[in-house]
Amino acid sequence: MPGTRPVRRRPPAALAMSPEAAAAVLSPGALDALDAVCALGPHPVVDDFATPAARAALADAEVLVTGWGCPPLDAGVLAAAPALRAVVHTAGSVRGHVTDACWERGIEVSSAAAANALPVAEYTVAMILLSGKRVLERARDLRAARAPDDWLATPPDVGNYGRTVGILSASLIGRRVIELLRPYDLRVLLHDPYASDAEAAALGVRPVTLDALFAESDVVSVHTPLLPTTTGLVSGELLARMRPDAVLVNTARGAVVDQEALVGALRRGRIRAVLDVTDPDPLPPAHPLWDCDNVLITPHLAGSQGNELRRLADLAVEEVARWAAGDGFAHPVRRERLAFLA
Repeated sequence: MPGTRPVRRRPPAALAMSPEAAAAVLSPGALDALDAVCALGPHPVVDDFATPAARAALADAEVLVTGWGCPPLDAGVLAAAPALRAVVHTAGSVRGHVTDACWERGIEVSSAAAANALPVAEYTVAMILLSGKRVLERARDLRAARAPDDWLATPPDVGNYGRTVGILSASLIGRRVIELLRPYDLRVLLHDPYASDAEAAALGVRPVTLDALFAESDVVSVHTPLLPTTTGLVSGELLARMRPDAVLVNTARGAVVDQEALVGALRRGRIRAVLDVTDPDPLPPAHPLWDCDNVLITPHLAGSQGNELRRLADLAVEEVARWAAGDGFAHPVRRERLAFLA
């Protein structure tokens, strides 16, 4: 694995995730690399902590390598894992399985959220640029007409030169999107109540209010985590402030956007949207969003898939190696930051 460092010893470890997640993320090569930095032993992948096999795996594990489908690590589970000192997650959010009991015991936690942020940011930038050229709509029209396009008659509002992109939240993904947008002739705005003016200046963006972000942007890209304070944050009022033909891109969580208000704005033809997430997710077959021609809906594919899953495994191996060598995690999850994380 790239960057893997030698370790002084191989701490006992166990795998806790669904069998499907293990098969997708942990290739034979990844398992070999992981076994080189920790002692996995003969135990199977655990997705139910109540089984005898799970109890045997937990009995001496110092490190738990987790993934999608890992059950909650509550006090009862931790009682069966007296040596457990670290959790290394091969995906993004740890909210589903790292409980208060883990923090109270002082267990160190790492996440591959930084690795998973990369393909999401790449998808976002691609959609920003494609929407500026109206690629999907023009390809659809070309297929219907099957005749040459009069490119000199393209309206002057089509294109990416000088467009304004609004980033909602300087999260890991939001910051990566900002970084990837730097080579383009775009103006980038940011709204994040937790980012200082100095941080915005360092990112090369202009901080604005939430209202201004929606009113001034040709594209608004949503990167805020779903929290009680952000549920429905993108309201009908904000959508109404968007410029005619502006684009809303959401790769965060569907419930951050008022879905009913979004359907109304799309039906009126005021704005366009690119949605990799919806509420509910997936959408039921009869949902009105399917009938809106000005929205592109993709099946939650922006995050790591296919060969991108190798990046998650690589990061997990490196984190286990760092921890075993006494260097600490490069991507720690802090309890005090949970309120700001997805």
